[in-house]
Amino acid sequence: QVRMVESGGGSAQAGGSLRLSCAASGNTYSSNCMGWFRQAPGKEREGVATINRRGGTTYYADSVKGRFTISQDNAKNTLYLQMNSLEPEDTAMYYCAARAGLRVACGGFSSYNYWGQGTQVTVSS
Repeated sequence: QVRMVESGGGSAQAGGSLRLSCAASGNTYSSNCMGWFRQAPGKEREGVATINRRGGTTYYADSVKGRFTISQDNAKNTLYLQMNSLEPEDTAMYYCAARAGLRVACGGFSSYNYWGQGTQVTVSS
């Protein structure tokens, strides 16, 4: 089991920045793929970014490429999402997640098993 706890959400103006953090605990050594997802009101959950904790390879949704950066601090078992040039369309509940098992690659947003409780991000125009 891997426990994920997000923090850092809040409100920002369009064009502004926010940084989300996610503390992972438990059997983190058994999960090398971690990522960020979001769900806006009335919409399905969508993937934002993933990272392979072994090597640091990252993968982004087209909607956030060039604006968001996923990173990690393995010593602290912490995942980050730096969000720049925020847009009102980025308003959503943001979740971090881990995928069970060790994978060669972490591209794509399917088969994530362990989820945090979410942190709200609101961007005003």
